[in-house]
Formats: sequence, C-alpha cells, structure tokens
Amino acid sequence: MHDPVLESHHPICDKPQTRRGIERRLALLLSATELFLEKGYDAVSLDDIVNHAGGSKASIYKYFGNKEGLFTAICDYKREMFFKDVCIPFNPEKSTLKEYLIQTLERVYVHIIQPEHIAFLRLIIEQTECNTVLIQYLYDKWVHNLQNTLTQALEFAHNAGEITCPSPYHSSIMYFGILRDIEWRMIMGMPALPNEKEAFDYIEYCVDIFLKGHHKV
Repeated sequence: MHDPVLESHHPICDKPQTRRGIERRLALLLSATELFLEKGYDAVSLDDIVNHAGGSKASIYKYFGNKEGLFTAICDYKREMFFKDVCIPFNPEKSTLKEYLIQTLERVYVHIIQPEHIAFLRLIIEQTECNTVLIQYLYDKWVHNLQNTLTQALEFAHNAGEITCPSPYHSSIMYFGILRDIEWRMIMGMPALPNEKEAFDYIEYCVDIFLKGHHKV
C-alpha cells in the first residue's frame, strides 16, 4: 500500500544482503547515535559520522538515503529494541494480568530513567519541533504501537471475563500515564523518585487502583 509518510522518512535504500553489510549499516547507525547525543543533530555532519565509524558517505546514501533517513532509522532501531526487551506482548500462560501490568511498568521505568534514553528523547523533541511529518511517523510507529500492545492485553482479559474494559485503547493511555510524571521529571532534569523500591511500590499501588477501576461488577 502506498504510504507517503513512510516513503518520506525511508527513501528507497538498499538493504544489506551480507553479514558484513549488516554490520557496516549497524556501525554507521550506532556511531551516528553516539555523535547526535554528544553534539546534537545539527552539529554533526555525514563526514563526522564516517570519520567516527569508518567507511564512506556512499554507504550512508546506500543504506539510509540521507541524514534525515539515518535519524529515522535510529528511531526505528531503538523502537525495535524497546519492543524486544521492554514492552513484551502479554502471554497468559506465563503471568497473570496484574503481574504483566506491574512487570511492564517496571521495565519501562528502568528504561526511561537511563541517561541515554532521556538524551535521545530530548533529541527527538528537538527534531520534531518543526517537522510534523516526522512527529506523525514516530507517534504511529512508537507511541501507537506501545499502546496497542497493552490494548491487546486488556482486550484479551476483557473477553476472558477477568476485567470490564469496553475501551481498552483508552485504558492503555491511562495505564502508561502512570509513569508520565516520572518521565517528564527526567526530561526536565529533575530527580526521579529516590530509589527503585519506592518507584516499584508506586507502580504496584497504581496498578491496583487501575485494576479496581476495571473490576467486574
């Protein structure tokens, strides 16, 4: 299907077919990430990235199309790692809904307090300030997918009769709002909660309240 938003952020590029090509592409991506976080997006040139990672600018054009395509690829890579390690789909054979809700927020908490995550989030805010197309792309691919993962868990529990949740997507927005204050504190350079135990106690308390709001009557 034709997707102009997707095409604008992913110019037609070659996908590496060999292990060496895959490693070269990843090296450029990781080097660019490091430099963008250290110096800022606008202060880094393609030459800087090549000098840092090795290789040539031809490889950047080949695999990413341009600098904007490279930045979008970095966002995609970080999203893939997030959904692989942090936001995992619900499996009722491995955990109860309550356990899943608590464990998911605990993993998200540990992720969002990392200095690299905060720096990258600030970088995204800076880059999307005047780029509505990039804003929509990142929202659809990151935020929307994140909420959909939780939506599916709530929908499953609702259909199984465990909870009453007629609007699981809206409930997913409410659920992730539990950590919104902590995330904004980190973005603005304020201290988060004093320690992990207090954070996890807060998460468990909020999940209890969340589930009570979806209690079957």
